[in-house]
Amino acid sequence: MFDLETVMFAFVLLAILLLVGRYLKRKTRLFQRLYLPESVIAGVLGLLLGPQVLGVMATAIAGPDAPLAGGVFPESILAVWSQSPKVFINVVFASLLLGEAIPSLDQVWRKAAPQVVFGMTLGFGQYVVAALVTLLILIPVFGVSPIAASLIEISFAGGHGTAGGMIEVFNQLDFPDGGDLSLGLATVSLVTSIVLGTALANWGRRKGYVANANPDVAEPKDIPSLHLEEPLEVSRQRQRLLQNLLMDPLSINFGVVALAIAVGWLILEALKWIEAITWGRDGFALFPFVPLFPLALIGGILTQIAFNRTGRSALISRPMIQNIGGLALDVVITTAIATMSLTAIGNNLAVFLILAVTGVLWVVLVFLWWAPRIFPSFWFEKGIADFGQAMGVTSTGIILIRMVDPANRSGAFESFAYKQIFFEPLLGGGLITAISPVLIAQWGLPTFLVIMAVVLLFWFMAGFLLIRQQRRRAPIV
Repeated sequence: MFDLETVMFAFVLLAILLLVGRYLKRKTRLFQRLYLPESVIAGVLGLLLGPQVLGVMATAIAGPDAPLAGGVFPESILAVWSQSPKVFINVVFASLLLGEAIPSLDQVWRKAAPQVVFGMTLGFGQYVVAALVTLLILIPVFGVSPIAASLIEISFAGGHGTAGGMIEVFNQLDFPDGGDLSLGLATVSLVTSIVLGTALANWGRRKGYVANANPDVAEPKDIPSLHLEEPLEVSRQRQRLLQNLLMDPLSINFGVVALAIAVGWLILEALKWIEAITWGRDGFALFPFVPLFPLALIGGILTQIAFNRTGRSALISRPMIQNIGGLALDVVITTAIATMSLTAIGNNLAVFLILAVTGVLWVVLVFLWWAPRIFPSFWFEKGIADFGQAMGVTSTGIILIRMVDPANRSGAFESFAYKQIFFEPLLGGGLITAISPVLIAQWGLPTFLVIMAVVLLFWFMAGFLLIRQQRRRAPIV
């Protein structure tokens, strides 16, 4: 157990690590070229200074009584950090769509249908290939848990934040190595996405696949947000609503995020109750293992709709919400990496490497084969956006768009942004991501594989229907 003072010092040290991570990135050319987030650098630094690296080295040199045998950080600090990912991931997901204008799904689908199909194909395909590899190789040869079939999508598309948030779920399902493996895979996929993405961008320019090739902008200095600047009228309306209010606007927005989490918690508790009095009587239990964060995303959407309906949406400042979510994401990533078990990865190194290679091959092959077919125009620019997200995070996709189309002449940026409305509630940290380990545990891996294969086939069929429609609309030359 730890007290509030220990929590304070844990986050003081965490903030210092983030500042050092920022300094190291500014001074290290390799970190800049890889576009590594400062939180990842800070997390690795925390891991190196902890008991698993510095502590082991000190023990080997001076024995178990060495001053740094436990690393730089006390056990109480590491205990706070180890519990932080599962808490702060709820803040990250609650803030994803708060403050956003929520257009009708019909409007979004018309603008981003090929992008949605491509992203869903990548995501559900990650489950299919991982399930096949787990069923045919990892279980028979290495005796690994069937839940390993969920790791590629959780780590590649979900990234460090989702991987850190799923640690508790893996522990509950008796797969404690899952959290450490997923964090390691997330690191590998993030670095690989930048390295391979840069190589693919250069290859696309040479082959003429990039419509707006410009070798002078291979390294973008400014990375745009997926969110547009808010209208001046919204700012004025917010000023009117905040008049004579003796409360900081940041406190209001933090309260809105808290409200979204509370709504998500109520939804989850309601689902647990419904399950307990219906199908759960027969022993099938799903929702007790479902983490809160995907429901917090839904809570954020419902909260935003409620503020829109009551004419109070201007109280929600998207920049402030992004800052709150960004801070929480830094906490999740840094603490998750700093406390992950290198022993678990070392004990499962072959499993780790097989999953990593499988995940990379799937994303690369789908990009090269499916993207030229599904996108009627600018296939390289639009496809490489989802290539980046499927192996890194959303910002990786934006980076790669900027590499090949800095002026956004292809419209890839908008279609990629609209796709998130369909994609994020389900995959890349959404509901399917969160419940996939539970489904494997409850249904068994063969059943899970069949279901994911059917879903993947559905998205392929949807893609071929889109291709047919696009050909009919194409002018006859």
